[in-house]
Amino acid sequence: MLMTDNESDWHLILRNEAEKPYWNDLISFVNSERATGTVFPKSEDVFNAFHLTPYHDVKVVILGQDPYHNDGQAMGLSFSVPDGVKLPPSLVNIYKELATDIGKEPPKTGDLTRWAEQGVLLLNSVLTVRAHQAASHQAKGWEEFTDAILREVNEKPEHVVFILWGGFARKKKSLIDASKHTVIESAHPSPLSAYNGFFGSKPFSKTNDALKTHGQKPIKW
Repeated sequence: MLMTDNESDWHLILRNEAEKPYWNDLISFVNSERATGTVFPKSEDVFNAFHLTPYHDVKVVILGQDPYHNDGQAMGLSFSVPDGVKLPPSLVNIYKELATDIGKEPPKTGDLTRWAEQGVLLLNSVLTVRAHQAASHQAKGWEEFTDAILREVNEKPEHVVFILWGGFARKKKSLIDASKHTVIESAHPSPLSAYNGFFGSKPFSKTNDALKTHGQKPIKW
């Protein structure tokens, strides 16, 4: 399970985490899970968010909770599914809000790689999951790892927009210096909560307004 190559500017940050006591236990757990069953995403895709969005390019963070746990969905980017895969309900709602917020026709593909390549770190708090068992890899060490990532992004001298959807993500606000960065928070886009404050929250236009205010290039959503 490769984290990053040596040329990645995430390499030193991630290597520091790999030297901490929790890391070996975490990787042993994930390897054991793969040896006895199916784990998503595929091993080579677990760290896709870091491969596609170098540390120095991060302008926006969209924080999810767990990877999708059904066949063929998880690809190492929060809320994203590979091209050709049916859109999960949360992503359908994200696209609905995108349409009403900035008037963009919903994309046909659920692959959000195009966002990642523009500096949107699509980070889940937990990076693996047992097939068809939601939340099965929580509290095994991933949260410690991804909290460290959030702290490192918070330390960037450049302004970053953090998009926190739902109660779980919003708890991470304590890791973010809101005097330096922009925090956009709302209900989660899942069907259970989208009508309780996600729809109409305008995260995409708010993000681009914040980026432009700080002299940064907006995202082509």
